[in-house]
Amino acid sequence: MNLLAPPRPRLAIEVVFDLVCPWCFLGVRRLLRVLAARPELQVELAWRPFLLNPDIAPGGVPRQDWMLRKFGGEERARRLHHTIAELGAAEGIRFRFDLIRRIPPSLDAHRLVRWASRHRPAEELVEALFTAYFSEGADLGQPATLAAIAAACGFDHVAVTRFLAGLGETEWVHLENLRAHRLGINGVPCFVVEGQHAIAGAQEAEVLERLIEVALAA
Repeated sequence: MNLLAPPRPRLAIEVVFDLVCPWCFLGVRRLLRVLAARPELQVELAWRPFLLNPDIAPGGVPRQDWMLRKFGGEERARRLHHTIAELGAAEGIRFRFDLIRRIPPSLDAHRLVRWASRHRPAEELVEALFTAYFSEGADLGQPATLAAIAAACGFDHVAVTRFLAGLGETEWVHLENLRAHRLGINGVPCFVVEGQHAIAGAQEAEVLERLIEVALAA
């Protein structure tokens, strides 16, 4: 240990996101790439839920029905998904919207991320959940699916299953979702650095780097 070395700068970054939002997957992947290139920083990531579909049925809805309601038809959705897939490919993300059969509620997935964060940093789990849904078509509304993804990330399968069978962290997710809306956040992803420097959208890595530099300078 070098006692003469300057302390590593500390940064608190809140990521307001939803696990069924492709732009959030893209934005999170870009943020993690930026942070990986800045090992001199001590970054504390806080994952804040935003429920894009708060009224969705517990079992989710068929994708075709959802596409018709949200985009007016499959063709418009296909064009948008093609754009997202091209952007994702540049970040190493293989979007496979065609594998998604149901649009699930994301409440339990957010509960799981919160629970996992109490044990260790949840970046790996967040990425695994995004990948399972957008690249493999996994149904994030199914507790068994969530437990299997968490177990693959090293969490105890029995403990995760037991947690998901209860209501733990449900109130927290709803309160955080309400908090985001009260703060004026109406779209995700949104990145808040040091509680005061914020930017919304799946920003390019260079924009996120500038946001970090502004926060450090302040």
